[in-house]
Amino acid sequence: MGFISSLKKLFGPGVDLGAIIGSGAKIIDVRTPGEFAGGHVKGSVNIPLNTLSGKLGKFKKDEMLVTCCASGMRSRSAKVLLQSNGFTNVYNGGSWHSLTKYKR
Repeated sequence: MGFISSLKKLFGPGVDLGAIIGSGAKIIDVRTPGEFAGGHVKGSVNIPLNTLSGKLGKFKKDEMLVTCCASGMRSRSAKVLLQSNGFTNVYNGGSWHSLTKYKR
């Protein structure tokens, strides 16, 4: 599988994260608290991946959620976890740093 194909599989086809975030989606940063303290997207909430399953009640099943982490791998796992628990509007934002252009 080529690099571009891998990215499409990881992030999904044609998602406009700018529009999603601009319309009020909540950003969930699933990195550790130490990583989060080193920098994060303004307004994002830090819920480490290993604690996310115990905090699903913080969100409504139909609200727009964007997950992020350092590279996109943990955020993909968070997206899968949320979707498997009935959340319907979840997007993998990939790296937190790439989302900073949408939230200033």
